[in-house]
Amino acid sequence: MNTLFLRLPSKAVADSLPPGTPLVCPYAATEGNAIEREGVATLSELGDIIPRVRRVVVLLAASDVTLLRVKVPPLSAARLKAALPNLVEDQLMSDPEDCVVVAGQAVGDTRTVGVVQRDWLELLSRTLLSLGARSITAIPAQLCLPSQDDAVLGAVSEHGTDIDVALRLSEQDGMGLSIVADQPETAAFEVMQSLHAVVPQGNIVLYVPQARVRDYQDSLHVAPALEERVALHADNWPRWIAGAQQSGLDLMSGLGMAAAPRFDWKPWRWTIILAVAVLLVNALALNIDWLRARREADTLRSAMFQTYKNAYPKETVIVDPLAQLRQKIAAAQRESGQLAPDDFISLAAAFSDAWTAAGVGAPAIAGLEYHDRALLVKLKPNTPVTMDQLRNALTARNLSVASGPNGAWQVRSVK
Repeated sequence: MNTLFLRLPSKAVADSLPPGTPLVCPYAATEGNAIEREGVATLSELGDIIPRVRRVVVLLAASDVTLLRVKVPPLSAARLKAALPNLVEDQLMSDPEDCVVVAGQAVGDTRTVGVVQRDWLELLSRTLLSLGARSITAIPAQLCLPSQDDAVLGAVSEHGTDIDVALRLSEQDGMGLSIVADQPETAAFEVMQSLHAVVPQGNIVLYVPQARVRDYQDSLHVAPALEERVALHADNWPRWIAGAQQSGLDLMSGLGMAAAPRFDWKPWRWTIILAVAVLLVNALALNIDWLRARREADTLRSAMFQTYKNAYPKETVIVDPLAQLRQKIAAAQRESGQLAPDDFISLAAAFSDAWTAAGVGAPAIAGLEYHDRALLVKLKPNTPVTMDQLRNALTARNLSVASGPNGAWQVRSVK
């Protein structure tokens, strides 16, 4: 099942019910174009179907929706939505702020505008969303009836003595009649009297509940003026479903996000729970590993500080014990006559060995300089010697070479 259709009673019927009395409505559940299940039930009894369907289509009672033909200037969708209440204000008896006003498709320079009480539509939306509806569409029942040029189409919905009659007057016009019969036995006759008053001329095609076809046929005999121009048919769901798919006016869109489609998280809840659990485990493992590594680093740093203090107890400022220890060792080697790997003599001697091993003639060198513990080798102009020729020989002697300032080679110790 992918769509659930509901034909709701009018707001007047709902208001007349005793408090706590559930609202009963006909329904049909479809898969594609096929009806899989239909019947009459309360909304709470449909709680097992509503969460399983993709869309709930509510056919609002015709008497709850006022259809107006309004001449609308060319406006964007956002501006039209903001301007609609002002455009229909003169045609409404209630405050436009208390109503949901939605415009249908444009025909020429006019549009069919649907108006319904906001509190009633919001109540339906909240109720269906609480039952698990994911997407809700609300359509006026009169626009679900097909349009015929040579006849007025009507449909009767009975709820005891409360009767709602939907009328499709033309392609763009429709209306609803709310009738309260004196008793159930006279309901059919009172419907015919109301139809005669509203549609005094022309043919009428009237759809009535299947169980009441005989009663409505008998009522026509009592009203000879209607007998010749009223054609009775048993009502059925395929006609309503086909009409709902072509109505083009969704009143729920006037509520904005209150009735917007909601993502169904239920099929994904275990996947989401598992993903969150995996993330938590990984985050916990990373934090534990980071804490362990930090403790090891703190222990090693403390040991280095202590070793430096033991070796040089007179030192009062210790910033980087490893670098300061290397400086101390290098200074001691120089004082004892040993050369450090980055001294000028050591660099020059190692570079000379590499130069000789590469088989390059000495006249190619224009000069040597020593800056910042690096040897700068300046070559004579047009010397056909490249750094790649010496790179392997220099690497074997723990030296690196790179381009220096003014085209010189910068040779450093990598120890």
